[in-house]
Amino acid sequence: MALATLPLFSYPPCHCSSSITTFLPSHSRHLPTQPFISPLTKSQPPNSNYFLSQSRLSTHCRCTSHTPNLDFQDVRLVTLFQEIGISFEEANLLLSNASELTLIRLDLLRDRILSLKSLGLGRMSINLVVTKQLNMLTSNEIDPLLNFMRNELQGLVEEAKVKLLLSANEPKELSDFLQKVQLLIDSGIGVDKIAHVLNRVSLSKAIFHKSLEEIERVISFLKPFGGVDLIVKRPATLNYDLDSQLKPRFRVLTELSGGDEDSVGKMVNKLPKILNSRAEHLEEHIELLRSFAELDDQQIFKIALLSPTIFTLSRERKLRPRIQFLKDCGLDSSADIFKFFIKAPVFLCVSFRNNLAHKLVFLVKIGYEYRTKELAMAIANSTRISCAGMQKMASVYLNYGLSSDDIFSTSEKHPPTLQRIKYYSDLIYK
Repeated sequence: MALATLPLFSYPPCHCSSSITTFLPSHSRHLPTQPFISPLTKSQPPNSNYFLSQSRLSTHCRCTSHTPNLDFQDVRLVTLFQEIGISFEEANLLLSNASELTLIRLDLLRDRILSLKSLGLGRMSINLVVTKQLNMLTSNEIDPLLNFMRNELQGLVEEAKVKLLLSANEPKELSDFLQKVQLLIDSGIGVDKIAHVLNRVSLSKAIFHKSLEEIERVISFLKPFGGVDLIVKRPATLNYDLDSQLKPRFRVLTELSGGDEDSVGKMVNKLPKILNSRAEHLEEHIELLRSFAELDDQQIFKIALLSPTIFTLSRERKLRPRIQFLKDCGLDSSADIFKFFIKAPVFLCVSFRNNLAHKLVFLVKIGYEYRTKELAMAIANSTRISCAGMQKMASVYLNYGLSSDDIFSTSEKHPPTLQRIKYYSDLIYK
């Protein structure tokens, strides 16, 4: 094969129609006449490396727009860059701005690129990382992180996270990043779970913008409330600032509980996303339950312990209308409302249009009077079952000769009958 026809020497691209000729020094006539093999392979012919390393390869075309000269090492680097999608022009620019590239062993550069591939980065992602942070290839500080992510984390960190991590930070910062990740592991987050945590946090907020001391303080503060288990359940907890966000939110919940940190921890672990709520948001919900439902703090906390979603609901679209409905049904004392919520905490959460409205219609049809305590308690007993299940069981009763009045009388005397509708209907229809 003629040397000039090899892909390695077909650069730079030219828009003119003239042919491309590759010139070698005059003493090249003394080289052995055998097929040329790419310098990137290990099966190079004898003496070819010596000759090429001592010479310069000049690629010319008949137009005069460009006549670049490339050292053999430069040619090998250009070829390596092309493997990850960097064009000839981009590679030349990189070489001109970072001459230290030519001083690094090619096998070391290739190993780092292969490490990037092993982390799940595609060709375009590696291209982006290298062009934005060329020192990812030239700095020895990057090797511990790449080895850790490949060997310890088994490449489980998502590509988007790895790309952002490497393209937006200097190798020195990544060395600090590795120390912070190791701190999380040493604090009790297993190696099998740390990738899950990293994939679900904002790396800038949770890691880079926090010092080692700040991360230690967050972990220490969370210990009474679930510690690292809470972090694993809700990695975004690490995104929050300790002093301006986490402490005020836990303070509101702890004061509501009367200082019972263990119970606060159980509630937060049951629904960690309540930590998304600002302290002011929590206080406004508590104030509504105090003033409109006339509940005391102990009652509110017991309800929240059963159903922490009470803090995530809209005050005007869900809490106030549902409480008003109970008042319209005759539950006018805080004791009655508290008893209802303890019995049916999900009443506040379920959809009115797709759930409660259908059940209200069904209960009124079988004999319950609208806006009565009996109807409210029937709703409480039916919150854990579907309207379709209630209708199915009613049809079973009717088939056995019972009337609507009989069904109403039975459910009124023994409210759990409504809760057992689905169980009985499943037995009957098996």
